[in-house]
Amino acid sequence: MDLVPKPGQVVSAAGNVAHMALYGGLADLRPMPRTLIDEGELREVYRYRARPHGAEEGDPVLLVTPLAAPALCYDLRRGCSLVEHLVDGGRPTYLVEYGSVAFRDRALGLEHWVSEVLPAALAAVSQDAGGRPVHVVGWSLGGIFSLLAAADRPDLPIASLTVLGTPFDVRKVPIVAPVRPLLNLTEGGGPVNRLYQAFGGAPQPLVRWAFQLTSVQKLVTRPLAMAVNLDDRDYLAQLEAVDRFTRNMTAYPGRTFGQLYHRFIRANGLVGGTMEVGGRVVELARVTAPVLLFAGMTDGIAPVASVRAGVPLLGGSPEVRFEMVPGGHLGMLAGRRARGTTWRVLDEWLDQWSGGEAAPPTIGASPRRRHRSAASRSLSR
Repeated sequence: MDLVPKPGQVVSAAGNVAHMALYGGLADLRPMPRTLIDEGELREVYRYRARPHGAEEGDPVLLVTPLAAPALCYDLRRGCSLVEHLVDGGRPTYLVEYGSVAFRDRALGLEHWVSEVLPAALAAVSQDAGGRPVHVVGWSLGGIFSLLAAADRPDLPIASLTVLGTPFDVRKVPIVAPVRPLLNLTEGGGPVNRLYQAFGGAPQPLVRWAFQLTSVQKLVTRPLAMAVNLDDRDYLAQLEAVDRFTRNMTAYPGRTFGQLYHRFIRANGLVGGTMEVGGRVVELARVTAPVLLFAGMTDGIAPVASVRAGVPLLGGSPEVRFEMVPGGHLGMLAGRRARGTTWRVLDEWLDQWSGGEAAPPTIGASPRRRHRSAASRSLSR
C-alpha cells in the first residue's frame, strides 16, 4: 500500500483481513488430484490426473522431491503450482515422494535413493506412459539424486534432466563456507555425528530452522512487509502457502544425513564431478541426457556461483544449459515470478527434448553449453 493509502487499497486491505479472520486464510491450498501408480520402501509414485476433457501429449515429466522437504514444493498453491502448470499444459505429470521418514530408516544411505528409488520410479513412469522416455525435474537435493542416478545408470529412460537450486561447490555457499574449516576439525566423535546418531537423522525442527535461517532477513521484516501489502491478496496468499510448506518439512534418515554432511558439506565432494555411492564411484561426466541447470538470483542455499560450477562437470551431456532466474531457493521454483521465468524456460526445454530419439553422445565429448538469464529474456518479450 502507499504511505497514504488510496481508498481502493483500504477497501482491499479490509476485505483481506476480514477474509482471513472468517476463513482462516486467503490461499487456495487444494492439492492437484493424483493417483498412486507404484510404491516401495520409502517410494511412492503418483500420476496427476489430467483436466476433464484435456488431452495429454508428449513425453512424461517426473518431479523428484528432495529429502526433508515435502512434495508441496511442486504444488504450493493454486496459481503457484508447477504441477498445475504442467497439467494445464497437457503434459503427463508424475511425482516421486518418500513418505514419512522414521527412526527405523536411519540405516538407509544415499544409495537407496540413487540406486533403488529413482530407477524404480523412472521405470514405473515410463511403463505407465507407454514406454516413453521421461523428463526428470529435481529441486535442491532432488537434483543431486537425479544427476547421480542418471550418471550411475546411463541406460535409464531419461529424455532430459532439469536441476533447480542444486549446489555443486559448497565453497560458494555463504552460510557454509565460513564454518567449513571448523567442520573439518570435528572427526568421527564430533557433535554433528553424535546428533544424527542419537536422533537417527536430522530432526524435523532442526531441518525447519536451517531452511528458515537462509531467509532470516525476510523473517525479521515480515511483519512490516505484511502491513505494507495488506491490500495485495496474492502476496498474502503466497506467505500462507510458504508457511504451510515450512511446517511440513520432515527429518533426514541418519545414515543419509551423515553422508551428506561428510561428503557434500565437509569434503565438498561433488565439486570434482564424482561421488561415492554404495561403494562405487559415480562420475557426473557419465550423464548422457541433456541437462538444464537453474540458479536463483537470491538463493542463499544454492547461490548462482555454486550452481554454475556444475556446467563443466557434465562432459557427456549433449547440451548443458544454465539459466539464472529471480527468486530464492523455493521462490525460483514456486514463487509468483516463476510463472513468467522458470516455468517458461522449462516449457521451452521440455518441448525441445520431447519426441524423437537422439544417438547417445560419446563420453568425454564436449557438450553444447548455453548461459542465459531467464529474467532478462522474459523482460525483453
